[in-house]
Amino acid sequence: MLRIGITGGIGSGKSVVCRLFAVLGVPVYDADSRAKWVMANDAVLREALVAAFGAEAFEASGQPNRTYLAQVVFKDPEQLTRLNGLVHPRVGLDFEQWAQAQQATGVPYILKEAALLYESGSYKQLDRIITVFAPQAVRQARVLRRDPHRTPDDILAIIGKQMSEEEKLSRADYVLRNDDEHLLIPQVLKLDRQFRQG
Repeated sequence: MLRIGITGGIGSGKSVVCRLFAVLGVPVYDADSRAKWVMANDAVLREALVAAFGAEAFEASGQPNRTYLAQVVFKDPEQLTRLNGLVHPRVGLDFEQWAQAQQATGVPYILKEAALLYESGSYKQLDRIITVFAPQAVRQARVLRRDPHRTPDDILAIIGKQMSEEEKLSRADYVLRNDDEHLLIPQVLKLDRQFRQG
């Protein structure tokens, strides 16, 4: 079974691409949503987060206090590195367990969607990487439409914290162009055929 990663900058359309693969029957692991689940449900991680960031890291309901954690790490790169160093390994373990369960079903390949595929080191668990590419202006316009609470400066700040598009493209095994000029479905179907053949 092949393990394929999908990454791309904010607004590139990773989630759209993953939905297309899911329609084709491909199991998709969404690292961002699973990270939220792991933070709320993994006792080892919970203990480590409280030790690192205090009891305020969790709300009374038991859910992670995202607002508090975001305030702690947003302007402090060391604290962000600390948070990621606790969360990413546990999400990696969760992915490994999920991948093994998928392998037992006999599927030819699985996908892992993650914005921070390289930064988290999780690309090392994967056989091949797809980068979803769109020009920055297109990505910004999409995010502004999708997240009306964000300002153009907010989006530029997020883009500034992500790995450059040039580096993502240079490290990718495959590039899907989601730039409003190339049709996306034929590109996805072509890769699906390739992956099913091994």
